[in-house]
Amino acid sequence: MDTSTQDYIFFAMKLLGSLALLMFGLKTMSEALQKLAGPGLRHVLSRMTTNRFTGMLTGLLVTATVQSSTATTVMTVSFVNAGLLMLSQAISIIMGANIGTTLTAWIMSAGFSFNITNFVWPAFFLAIFLIYRKKQENIGYFLFGISFMFLGLGTLRQTGVDMNLSENEAIINFFASFDPKSFSTTIIFLLIGSVLTMCVQSSAAVMAITMILCSSGALPIYQGIALVMGENIGTTVTSNIAALTASTQARRAAFAHMFFNVFGVCWILAVFHPFVDFVVDLAGGDNANLSVVLATFHTCFNLTNTFILIWFIPQIERFVCWVIKPKAENKQNKRLSYIDLGPVQTPEIAVLQAQKEVENFGIRLQDMFKMTDELAQATDAGRFSELYKKVENEEDVSDNIELEIAHYLEQVSDEHLSDETKQKIRQMIREISELESIGDSCYKIARILNRKQEASVSFTQTQQEQINSMLKLIDGALTQMNTVLKGPIQAVDIDESYRIENSINQMRNRLKEENFKSVNEHQYDYAVGTMYSDLVNECEMLGDYIVNVVEARFGK
Repeated sequence: MDTSTQDYIFFAMKLLGSLALLMFGLKTMSEALQKLAGPGLRHVLSRMTTNRFTGMLTGLLVTATVQSSTATTVMTVSFVNAGLLMLSQAISIIMGANIGTTLTAWIMSAGFSFNITNFVWPAFFLAIFLIYRKKQENIGYFLFGISFMFLGLGTLRQTGVDMNLSENEAIINFFASFDPKSFSTTIIFLLIGSVLTMCVQSSAAVMAITMILCSSGALPIYQGIALVMGENIGTTVTSNIAALTASTQARRAAFAHMFFNVFGVCWILAVFHPFVDFVVDLAGGDNANLSVVLATFHTCFNLTNTFILIWFIPQIERFVCWVIKPKAENKQNKRLSYIDLGPVQTPEIAVLQAQKEVENFGIRLQDMFKMTDELAQATDAGRFSELYKKVENEEDVSDNIELEIAHYLEQVSDEHLSDETKQKIRQMIREISELESIGDSCYKIARILNRKQEASVSFTQTQQEQINSMLKLIDGALTQMNTVLKGPIQAVDIDESYRIENSINQMRNRLKEENFKSVNEHQYDYAVGTMYSDLVNECEMLGDYIVNVVEARFGK
């Protein structure tokens, strides 16, 4: 192996390692910032969207905070999927996210403008010191992330200098073979930027490569900006992949992100060279640092595109609704509505999706109880058999829902989370366990009724009226439980749940005494009395499970 080949291999490995450092630093920094922001980040996204402009500012601020437009976009898609944001609100947030992500380009531009690696070593030391101080560990991880990012940028910059790209005839001749004034050249480099970004799933990494090539003088600025335009299209693939298994509205939000960037690229292509010349003059003219020119273009592109499209959000919403048709879904057999079991993209936001799924679980169990209530009233054998099979099927479904939500929460708990979010996950795990017990209890009631049906016996009119009264109390308890699950808990009174449970307990005690007396007086035989007593006891147990869910929601 000759020296030249060894040098190229060394430079290639150094380049890849530097990119890995950069991507790891960005990921660590973003996760630390999300954890520091914690629940506040969720509240900002869900509430600061009163109109298109506040929505745009929200997307800008959140993306600038967490340093990841992908994270903000995936969060937004998750919110739409969970029914917490309207599509029009999501579109405005995505517009803001595209502006917010330009801050990353400016940070990278600073890293390429001067050697910043000398400043990262003290930051590494301070970061490890903070990490071992438990209360400041998130700040430590943030410093680690930003230090790795700048170390990666500095190493990339130095690698570009060491490679002498501006004197490498093969590279110079390759780029020189493309006419910078040609429209086809712009399209080719735009496609290259898109494909590279789709492959590495990081527009920041491709931006860094572009800055190396332009800063070294190997790549003309026109082709470099075409690569940046391609990055803007390629980065939309992440949110569209995340939305593949999501609801129709979530897929529409992801498609709106792609439409926004593709539309911007289309109008830029129409005025490409005049716009690039304007940006170069804005960044300092012929003497401008080309990494600064790239960052300036990225900012101008997204600002201008947002200014054009923000007035047409209703029309964009109608267009994406026309393109993305509703999926044909079998709602009866569909278990999870708001979460999928793929990789967790944004842990703090995933908790909101899980909470929405818990709320849906509670509503589904109340529907199951209503089937059980109808089963208790059924007199036709065919109708009874049909209802019993439905209750039996729902019990299996509730078991699976519990396991799937629990598995999802386990995935989320493995991520970096705030203390408040960890507590929320513990509460939800307890909630779904108690909710599944409600499903079991409904099925036990159905089995008691089935025993009665098979024995061809009937309750007296008084017994049936008393059972109906007990079931009505339970339905009220379930309604109150679902009100609590929807929250916020500050708006509901836990004492109402306790009052209903106390009424159920008192009725159970009274009915047991009356049943014992009626059996002794031979008003009905012992077998009927036993089934009646079992039914009353199971109803009381069901009431206990309902209160347990409410207490779990209140953290008691």
